[in-house]
Amino acid sequence: MALSSDTIDHVTLQHLVEAGAVKGADVVGQPGGWGIIIKYGMVERALAARRGAIRVFSRFETLVNYLKGIGISQFNVNASNYDPTDKKTHRPDSAVRMKRTFDAAEHDKWFRDQVEEGIRQANDPNTVWVSNDDVKAMSVKRRAEWAKQAQGRVA
Repeated sequence: MALSSDTIDHVTLQHLVEAGAVKGADVVGQPGGWGIIIKYGMVERALAARRGAIRVFSRFETLVNYLKGIGISQFNVNASNYDPTDKKTHRPDSAVRMKRTFDAAEHDKWFRDQVEEGIRQANDPNTVWVSNDDVKAMSVKRRAEWAKQAQGRVA
């Protein structure tokens, strides 16, 4: 039994289980892991990962916990194509994805630290406040100086 290219996502599966529409589930072994075929109505659909690709569980225990967690405690298992030696160690884009996640977390921490420091400074009674009119005047003066410097370089 091969996994179908027609898929169902987690949210849809969850709604079908809640409605009592799921008639059965087949766990299908394949190289590197296990897939799930969900039976409802007159159709069978493979469980999809987030991006529409068929979801593959590398550990059988994880798959069982997933199915039980959404309310499917009975299912059939077909291990004829399961090959534990053909494990994919990681997806090619996982290193990039993890770096982006780390960078985002690092930026979030920096940003929160900056906000906390700004609040601390704003609450400090020794903080010197500058009026909006003063800031505008300083900006006009700076722009005039920059324009003068730029004209001197052009000539």
